[in-house]
Amino acid sequence: MNKLAQLYKEACEVELQAFKPGNVSVYADGHDMTVDDFRKSYEVSAEPLCDENYSLGEKIFYATKATREAVGCNTNLGIILLCAPLIHAVQKYPDLKLHDGLAQVLKNTTVDDANWTFQAISLAKPGGLGEVEKQDVSQNATVTLQAAMQLACDKDRIALQYVSDYKDIFDLGVLSYTHAFNRWQKKSWAAVAVYANLLSQFPDSHIERKFGSRYSARVKQMMQQLRNELQITDDPEQVKPLLYQMDTELKSHGLNPGTSADLTVTTVLTVFLECSLACRDNLET
Repeated sequence: MNKLAQLYKEACEVELQAFKPGNVSVYADGHDMTVDDFRKSYEVSAEPLCDENYSLGEKIFYATKATREAVGCNTNLGIILLCAPLIHAVQKYPDLKLHDGLAQVLKNTTVDDANWTFQAISLAKPGGLGEVEKQDVSQNATVTLQAAMQLACDKDRIALQYVSDYKDIFDLGVLSYTHAFNRWQKKSWAAVAVYANLLSQFPDSHIERKFGSRYSARVKQMMQQLRNELQITDDPEQVKPLLYQMDTELKSHGLNPGTSADLTVTTVLTVFLECSLACRDNLET
């Protein structure tokens, strides 16, 4: 199996194994989606996402198309949008550090990449998207993909990663994951720590697209509590009752912190890619 595809699938599975309140996991389905939907999604999206012959935009479109055909709903558009540039960076700039290669990929996006991505977004039909005055995804792009993301970055945290070289991932996500994994030696619980840390600091774009800021303060409060509990426990399994309670509350209001879940998958993949590249470099020296 393609090594990149393998790492991508593993990152997606780790995120599903993580108990993320409000989101789908092995502990709880939700929002008319199941764990099986997400597993099918990463299985069918892996091949196009890791196809070296595809441009960045083609990766995004064909991975989204494969998902739509397999499960008939939008399970992983955000994951694809965030993971594609990382995978592309490893393929196109194998001699650079991951963050440096990613910066090159984002800087060199094209209008064609934007058009393929607009088609992917239109196909996935993400909730709460609406229409915008400039670079609407239902029309042809006239700017590069990064420039289009710049127009959306004030209201979409995924778009923000495209113009900040994944600042949330490298400055918060990876550090959170590494610290938690070093404590507990459990990938899925390290992913829970990432999710809690992200939501305790930033409103979730997916929630705010649907509900505005109505629930933002409450979600932040809940995740600060979760973050604090995780910081003081030697056994994260002890936090499960709190997680079930939070999951029930969030889902009772239809709240799905989907963007934060997407950022969590991306963080896990980033850690896996950096470890893989470091192992390769050590073997070569």
